[in-house]
This record gives sequence, C-alpha cells and structure tokens, in this order.
Amino acid sequence: MSKETRAITVGIDGSRASLDAADWAAREAHRRHLVLRLLQAGPDPVSPSDGGPSRVTIDRAAVQLAYAHPALDIMARRTETPAVPALLAAAAESEALALGSLGFSDFAGFPVGSVALAVASRAERPVVLVRAGELPEDERVPVGEGTPPAKAPYLPVVLGLDLARPADGLIGYAFDAAAFRAAPLHVMHAWTLPPPPGYAVGARTRDDTAGQEEANRRSLGVILHPWRHKFPETTVVEQVVYGPAGHHLLKASIQAGLLVMGRRATVGGGLGRVAHFVIHHCTCPVAVVPHD
Repeated sequence: MSKETRAITVGIDGSRASLDAADWAAREAHRRHLVLRLLQAGPDPVSPSDGGPSRVTIDRAAVQLAYAHPALDIMARRTETPAVPALLAAAAESEALALGSLGFSDFAGFPVGSVALAVASRAERPVVLVRAGELPEDERVPVGEGTPPAKAPYLPVVLGLDLARPADGLIGYAFDAAAFRAAPLHVMHAWTLPPPPGYAVGARTRDDTAGQEEANRRSLGVILHPWRHKFPETTVVEQVVYGPAGHHLLKASIQAGLLVMGRRATVGGGLGRVAHFVIHHCTCPVAVVPHD
C-alpha cells in the first residue's frame, strides 16, 4: 500500500471495543473522504478447524463495515509485528489512528488498555480513543421520534487549549473536525492560581483573578482570530474557566461529540496528568494530538 494513501487506520483485535472503534473510524473516514484501513497486529490467531493461521476477525470486520458503509474504500491487513510497534508505524502513515477502549467500569470511567495508552503517548499522528458501546447517535444532538438520528446535527467538538502552547496542528485538527461535522467548536482554557497560604486549594481572593482572567480571554481571542477567518462557517465558542482543567473538560465532554487534547511530542513519550485523567473518564471519543 502506498504511504501516500490518505487514510484513517483502526486497530482490530476482535473485541467489542475495537469493532465500535472501527465503526467510528468508518464514519470519520466517510466524513473526511478518506480510505479506511483495518490493521490486526500480533501473532496469528489459530483457526480451530485446521490449526493454521486465521484471518476471520479482520475479514469479518471488513465485510460488516463494507455492508454498513458501501461507499467507503476499505483496506484490511494483518501483521505478526507486535501491536504497539505495528500501530505506531501505521499511525505515522495515517491521518489519524482509532483505538477501542473497554467501556465503562464500576468506577465510572473506562479502563484504557496498555496498548492504547502506549500508542497514544508515542504516536506521530492523532490517536482517537473510542469507548466500547459508542453508537452513531451518540455524536449527534438527541432528536424526537419524527427525525432520523442520522439527520440530527452533530454535538459540539471541544478543544482543551493551553495558552502557553497554542500549537497550530492541535488547533487545526479541532477546527477540521468541527468543519467536517458542521458542528460548533468549543475552545476551553482552564487556569488556576497557586493557592496562597491559609486558603483552601482552588480558593480565590477578591482581587487576584479579574485581571488574569481578562488577559486570558484576550489571549484566547488573539490565538483563535486567524482560525475564525480560515473557517468562517464554523461557530466558535470561547470559554475561559477557573479550576482544574480535567474537571472542566469532563463536564464539557458530557455534551460533546469529540474531545480534542494536545500532547507535547518534543518532551519524549508520555501523557500528562490531565490527559490521563480525561482519557480514563471521558464519556465521548478523545483525540490525542501530538504537537511541538
């Protein structure tokens, strides 16, 4: 396959989570007019009939997706390369990589497997983590019985933005995602002050925040100004909020179709504390976008 093929890749392992991620990736590929690539990595499963290698899992997924999305160009590939290096290599050749997660646990979050975390923390391209049970209607505004779910407007795309590192690749991914959905884009910056001695964590004094909050609002407006001109048809909502970023992003994700977060690629592999928290508890797909 040509490395120049513009595609979205999804990791397939036969689990319900990976199949739901594949369906999300198919919808995203259709929205963006891209090829969908299915990748099953790791040692070949053994066919119970003849003891030889089996392609049942990925072939079945390809057939199901082709039936559900007949206009989509789908490519399926198996490799015996271990999952993490195979997925990292595939991500480098893709517009984005989608991976499934295990769904909600008893702790009101969804446990992300070691493979998904390893890939999301090191991939060169955006990685979208999709929880098990994600349905097409989950990314759209709820509608009444008279309106087909596929005709409903999309829920907002939410971008968590650090004003100190407003990377173009991160902002551009979020604007593209909103534009392809004709959805509003909510850009959120959360900030806090170091708690002064004698104050509870998170408390604010009367006169220490007004100036800083206004400065943050101005900075956010300046950063987004050229993007508003580049995407004039996208409704942009700017939000500057005080408090822990993870808390505010989780609240925003309840009414979002996609949450977009950045990861600094220049400081080595790894996800930050906020990203870890959000990934494990978010109720919508999370796109982790590497940037300088």
